[in-house]
Amino acid sequence: MRFTSNRAAIAALALLCSALNPQARADQPEIAVVVKIGGIPWFTAMEQGIKKAGEENHVKAYMVGPTTADPAQQVRAVEDLIAKKVSAIGVVPNDAKALEPVFDRAKTAGIPIITHESPDQKGNVWDIEMIDNKDFGERHMKDLAKYMGEEGEYIVFVGSLTVPLHNLWADAAIAYQKEHYPKMKLVADRYGVAESVDDSYRTASDAILAHPNLKGILTFGSQGPIGAGRAIKEKGKADKIILVGACSPSQGKKLVKEGIIKSGYIWSPPEAGAAIVTVAKMVLDKTPIVDGMDIPGLGKASVDPEKRIIRVIKVLAIDKSTVDQLAALGL
Repeated sequence: MRFTSNRAAIAALALLCSALNPQARADQPEIAVVVKIGGIPWFTAMEQGIKKAGEENHVKAYMVGPTTADPAQQVRAVEDLIAKKVSAIGVVPNDAKALEPVFDRAKTAGIPIITHESPDQKGNVWDIEMIDNKDFGERHMKDLAKYMGEEGEYIVFVGSLTVPLHNLWADAAIAYQKEHYPKMKLVADRYGVAESVDDSYRTASDAILAHPNLKGILTFGSQGPIGAGRAIKEKGKADKIILVGACSPSQGKKLVKEGIIKSGYIWSPPEAGAAIVTVAKMVLDKTPIVDGMDIPGLGKASVDPEKRIIRVIKVLAIDKSTVDQLAALGL
């Protein structure tokens, strides 16, 4: 009798919690977003947007963050969510190719996949982009060239060699350099280290020793400017090596204000997180997604149904004049 009573009490408490917390209702759609890596400021900020959009769309929305930027961990996370029978899955891929088989399994299970930062992704329903990717890469190169005086040796970091978008930006930046700044020279293959402060720090330190005439570091991946910036500062190279790259303003603020990180461009990770959830809910509701439509909270979007890309341009510049304001927004 006592055991039965305890079970009844627990059941009553669960019902009360469900009533008090609308996110916990069993009949709500469940949308999980698998990011590249948990615990770093960029995706912590994205989680805020995911949760906010969940509340606004009356769905249970949450983030899954692997402990390392490992494609295999992302695959396992998606497999777990398929087994859990969630309503929809959002993914910010580390390796677009590695995810294709598990995306196919999600499709078989009737679970739509929404990606972000993964144009040309196979197996998804839609991909959401917040920038024009060619322009984004070129903007960074223009800044790097300006601060380098359009000449000298430079290197490039990306999140990993399998992250589609980072490599697309790097391709655009390098192509722009070759066409417009012939006195600049890329002196090494790109390094896939920029989702780790420690790896970026070690790689920048090694590159400074290996290339005594190094004049610039261009980095795509939010931890790259932080790690490379620390290496530049530690080696006393702030007046000799130009560092340009995107980071979370709150994380990079000190290095920006010290003049070590010269500039970078980002979009709002909370807005991106919100967009993933909002689009997933539209897919679940079978809402038509058409060119020129208004995405709640983002504005007018260009839609390419053939490539399955939804694009809303939201570029933000990071430099000494903007970093405090951006950090104050929680970015």
